[in-house]
Amino acid sequence: MTLYLGVQSSQFVNIRVTFKNSPIHILEKFAFKDIFDAHQHLLNSADLQECIILQTCNRVEIYGVGINPHYDNIINAWSSLINLSADQVKNNVIINDGEEALKHLVKLTSGLDSLVVGEDQILGQVKRSLEFSRKNGFAGPNLNILFDKTIKIGGRVRTLTGINKGSTSVGSMAVNLAYEYFDDIKEKEILLIGSGEGASLIAKALKQRNMKFFVTSRTFERARSFADTVAGSPIPFETALEKLNDNIDIVFISTIAPYYLLTYERIANMMKNRNKGLMIFDLSNPRTVEDKIATLNNIKLVNIDQISEIVEKNVGRRKKEIQSAEKIINDEMITIKEILKRKSSEPAIITIFKNADSIRNKEFKKALSLIGNRVSDDDIKILEQFSYALVEGILATPMNNLRKEFTNNKNENELINLALKLFNYEKP
Repeated sequence: MTLYLGVQSSQFVNIRVTFKNSPIHILEKFAFKDIFDAHQHLLNSADLQECIILQTCNRVEIYGVGINPHYDNIINAWSSLINLSADQVKNNVIINDGEEALKHLVKLTSGLDSLVVGEDQILGQVKRSLEFSRKNGFAGPNLNILFDKTIKIGGRVRTLTGINKGSTSVGSMAVNLAYEYFDDIKEKEILLIGSGEGASLIAKALKQRNMKFFVTSRTFERARSFADTVAGSPIPFETALEKLNDNIDIVFISTIAPYYLLTYERIANMMKNRNKGLMIFDLSNPRTVEDKIATLNNIKLVNIDQISEIVEKNVGRRKKEIQSAEKIINDEMITIKEILKRKSSEPAIITIFKNADSIRNKEFKKALSLIGNRVSDDDIKILEQFSYALVEGILATPMNNLRKEFTNNKNENELINLALKLFNYEKP
């Protein structure tokens, strides 16, 4: 649905790659190395008049405003900046425009589009993206209004609901359980195996608690890329297995491997030489830690089903909060659309007032030339004020009614054109 941002029907667009449609090792290929250069290139090459880029470890999003922007041009510009083909970009992005793009932005700032529903971090990331674009002149009046308003909505949703309270992901819940289990957890050696969405949630939760940890994956390059993008100290997979022999105290595993990474035999042999216990969280689906390992002495194994059960209870308690958040969002969407509609009528109304003032000034000067020296300077000031008041008095009511009609009317452009035609003025 069209979202009017001006009398020329500038369109609001959003093109994005997120954790929802791409795994992290794919998503990271879409990241811009130079954000400033990316903004400039998109504005120069993609039919956009305004631009804001939001880039986090879980998403890369382009928000733009342009007059009838062509998505292929935006995709081609994106492609040229990241050394991927246009087809590769096109096959991985989600495209929204108008009201759908606005709804996505509101849900994003409210925490409903995050990996962990209700998390607060995204709100700060959106604010920083807006500030960067505003400071460098990439965001104009339209994006400023949309982002300012949606950021306020995000804050309001968190204030009026409990959506950001408690753990709602398997990863963050596992970290919480480990934190509660060990009194001296910050002195423990922690290993994270995996580099996908689930692993990123664990890494974020560990980082949030200022816990240092090693991260490994099937290839060292992937582990290093994950560490650069999310958190952790990357180590090769074989080195990680060696560390299990004695150094590591806690293991988090979140992968999509179709086989056991930690077998009973491997861990049983390892425990013969270990001087301390080991806690393992298997958050993989299917499981990648053999269940029989739980029977070994000094081993504490927690699997994804056990944690998911706790998370489900939390999410169940939070369903009311999500519903409340969605109601706030739907109400605010109506308000934003009304604000934008009123804003898009202003250029025409300003044009009408300016032209009326031009006529007023012309006729005022003509009247003064006819009066000559028969009135004083004070009288001239009174007459001039009278001319201003007359124009304002005549136009104020019809212009206010025009604003109201524009808010309620579905044929906004027709209404603007009719008003301009009525006053015999051209579209600004």
